[in-house]
Amino acid sequence: MKSLLLLVLISICWADHLSDNYTLDHDRVIHLQAENGPRLLVEAEQAKVFSHRGGNVTLPCKFYRDPTAFGSGIHKIRIKWTKLTSDYLKEVDVFVSMGYHKKTYGGYQGRVFLKGGSDNDASLVITDLTLEDYGRYKCEVIEGLEDDTAVVALDLQGVVFPYFPRLGRYNLNFHEAQQACLDQDAVIASFDQLYDAWRGGLDWCNAGWLSDGSVQYPITKPREPCGGQNTVPGVRNYGFWDKDKSRYDVFCFTSNFNGRFYYLIHPTKLTYDEAVQACLNDGAQIAKVGQIFAAWQLLGYDRCDAGWLADGSVRYPISRPRRRCSPTEAAVRFVGFPDKKHKLYGVYCFRAYN
Repeated sequence: MKSLLLLVLISICWADHLSDNYTLDHDRVIHLQAENGPRLLVEAEQAKVFSHRGGNVTLPCKFYRDPTAFGSGIHKIRIKWTKLTSDYLKEVDVFVSMGYHKKTYGGYQGRVFLKGGSDNDASLVITDLTLEDYGRYKCEVIEGLEDDTAVVALDLQGVVFPYFPRLGRYNLNFHEAQQACLDQDAVIASFDQLYDAWRGGLDWCNAGWLSDGSVQYPITKPREPCGGQNTVPGVRNYGFWDKDKSRYDVFCFTSNFNGRFYYLIHPTKLTYDEAVQACLNDGAQIAKVGQIFAAWQLLGYDRCDAGWLADGSVRYPISRPRRRCSPTEAAVRFVGFPDKKHKLYGVYCFRAYN
């Protein structure tokens, strides 16, 4: 009996000793090792957050300090947010805060600020999200000689689509591929975005550039011209190639848009130049490839009329497969790059909201 009582007393004393080294936050217990261990701990409550172009998002980050090591003041704390690049060697400065001094960088100016929900809250708010905001962000907190970091991934709702220009397949070096996506209201896709698209059913037999400089393509239905009929489904990797000399297609990524995508009702079919002017006369612009894919994937847009797009291609979006339109699958159907002066089609327009 005495041994049992002694064991209980030891357990209570040990629990009291541990409680002195814990900080309680929203029913979460954080252990700081005050002796010969970290005196500053940085954590992200979510490893990944989701949003869409034009939206706002909060990247979560909180820090926990050992008050016996730093005292009660927080004016010495430096909070720095950076964006990690695809090669993981470079970082892009986003936001720095130290006391009353705050600074934003590059395209983030005027769009980022600290949430500041509590004294230990280093969460970053990004407003009016762009396609380029997608990626991984590092939250770093520094106080004296102590520092710690946490990483949060920002994912955007959107759609990946393969693209090649009028010149034909395998005609883009890496830099031209980047510009081709930008010209179509998109950005060059990352591997993670292509992988998610493959899991969603994307099957494309032509290799394309990705944002990390690799060349890959997604296969859901293995077949002879695409790596072999007896191979397993997956994202095929060609590896890394010379960004200036090597030429492939490209995979682009786009997200929600702030505007209206529509097929222009017109009494006659149009040449390309007539199609461009018809959209202008309607207070809009001829639509881009990224916009037709976003309308199809994110809005369920469905139209069985082939129409001109800004790059000179002719396409039409089918979200409800049916005979004579797209009998077997939902897809943006590609007619080709017809003769701009002599071939006649309808036109898809886009009117941006102010």
